[in-house]
Amino acid sequence: MQLITVVAPVFGANCYLLAADDGTCVIVDPGGGAAPGVRRAVQENGLVPVAVLATHGHVDHTWDAAELVEEYGIPLRLHQADAYRLADPFGTLGLGSAHDPGGPLAQSLASVGVSPADYRVPARIEPFGAEPGDDGRSADEVLELGGLSLVARHAPGHTEGATLYLLDVRPAPVAFTGDVLFAGTVGRTDLPGGDDQVMTRTLREVVRALPGDTVVLPGHGPGSTMDDELGRNPYLAR
Repeated sequence: MQLITVVAPVFGANCYLLAADDGTCVIVDPGGGAAPGVRRAVQENGLVPVAVLATHGHVDHTWDAAELVEEYGIPLRLHQADAYRLADPFGTLGLGSAHDPGGPLAQSLASVGVSPADYRVPARIEPFGAEPGDDGRSADEVLELGGLSLVARHAPGHTEGATLYLLDVRPAPVAFTGDVLFAGTVGRTDLPGGDDQVMTRTLREVVRALPGDTVVLPGHGPGSTMDDELGRNPYLAR
């Protein structure tokens, strides 16, 4: 297995390339400006992308998905509860319209050299996930992607469709946690679709249940392990 990290220059989201021994790979959370780094990593390592995965539908994790979906002829996969965000990524994030060039969103993005109008909806979207059960979560779904087998575990609270992607490998299991869990903190719940009570339940019943040796690969910032987070993260202790 091979893991490559590309930090998107717009919004600073972590984009990961996870490759199997046969060279097939998935691209997790390709944020704004991540595509060139992804393309370079694919070429230098002889990889064959088979899917783009989004841990959730926020635009800082999906901005370059359309470009990569088109270039490699692969689908974008995410939980069905967040699929609606792809058609209106700024409005569903509470940041206003991409069609208002004088608005605060456009002005903020212009400061880093991009425009909301540059965003494109991916041409091939394949949602997963059944309707949530009584506990508000969908059942786990196993995604067989090339030479990789990942468990998609619904972890709502940051967004309705937030998902952990889990890989059971040695010497330690791996969890792509998106904006659910960071090193030392957790994702915010005050954006549209966020829910503090749901997040608390997710942290208690989903995140804390991960094995202690799990390597945590978050959507922003440095990685960690579950043992470290259980020992120092105040949100997990609470």
